[in-house]
Amino acid sequence: MLKKVAILANGGDVSGFNAVIRAIVKTAENNDIECYGFIDGYNGLLKNEFVRLSTSNASSASGILPKGGSIIGSSTNSNVFHYKVKKDNGEVEYKDLSDVCVENIKKDQFDCIFTLGGDGTQKSARDFSTKGINVIGVPKTIDNDVACTDITFGYNTAVSVAAEALDRLHTTGETHHRIMVLEVMGRYAGWIALESAIAGGADIALIPEIPYDLKYVVDKINHRRKLGKNFSVIVVSEGAKPINGDIVVAGTRNNGEGVDNIKLGGIGQVVAKQLEELTGLEARNTTLGYMQRGGTPTAFDRVLSTKYGAKAMSLALEGKFGVLTVIKDGRLDSVSLEDVVGANKEIGAVSGNTEESNIRKVNMDHDLVKTARSIGICLGDDWRINK
Repeated sequence: MLKKVAILANGGDVSGFNAVIRAIVKTAENNDIECYGFIDGYNGLLKNEFVRLSTSNASSASGILPKGGSIIGSSTNSNVFHYKVKKDNGEVEYKDLSDVCVENIKKDQFDCIFTLGGDGTQKSARDFSTKGINVIGVPKTIDNDVACTDITFGYNTAVSVAAEALDRLHTTGETHHRIMVLEVMGRYAGWIALESAIAGGADIALIPEIPYDLKYVVDKINHRRKLGKNFSVIVVSEGAKPINGDIVVAGTRNNGEGVDNIKLGGIGQVVAKQLEELTGLEARNTTLGYMQRGGTPTAFDRVLSTKYGAKAMSLALEGKFGVLTVIKDGRLDSVSLEDVVGANKEIGAVSGNTEESNIRKVNMDHDLVKTARSIGICLGDDWRINK
């Protein structure tokens, strides 16, 4: 019988974290289960720093449904299976400190740990499950790239912010006869770029899954000019790259050790500069950045997050551990964390865009791709492909 459970939020912040926390806490309270939250993700688990979560009166988990971020913090650099440690002489080494976390969980008598996070977070969750810890994951990321689920919480809010930005850039581009480029997040998956391009009426969307050829982009822009439209709006995913080219890396933390520490960014400016030279039109880039992560979640994300949180606690009550809550064909379900990590079985392995990783990328048969092509959005290849 469950008596005490704990939640940790890990990875980059998203709108919806708090809605999931609230749903887990409420469902736990309705079943007389105490709920706690580790501070700052896996770092809190390692340091054994946690707080009691409650919805009673004006307590910690009350009134947080519309609030962005995470009331228990989060960490973007805390792979406890490969953790950065400074030695007395100032040198850095990486150690597997997961057993410390296991002992903390046992000492605190937590019956289940809920891991709210993306690819890297759920990889560590799976690794903890192999050590006998009862773990249930909840898929979080604005990138929408967690395997085995149709959608992650936080994604819809990010797309909505990007679509609003495109609406605003559209009027500026039209007024000044410019090419307006919007660089959005997404890392190695183009979901945000593709869906916001459709929602925001963009003319071109460059995504990681389709290495782009600028000759087709220029062709699309020139076609619009022949129609009297002397401006174009382009969405570029941060992980987009040209044919026979590579992604643009803004920086690397800790020499890439610990977790996927490559910071992408800068491709929007590169594309804008190249298109200005090739077309003769002025081009301006806007990098949306962390605007996509923060602020109030959309109604869709509030509902999705609440569904995920309630489902996660229900799975715990059923004794179903080592799983990830998912949406499959529009319905709540769960899958084994083993399926989520795919071939990335090595304990403590770095997550990210590797051959072993199981991140969910845009499939060329996806309805979003078909829709974009049908309405003439150039995807960096021949935009007349359906003609």
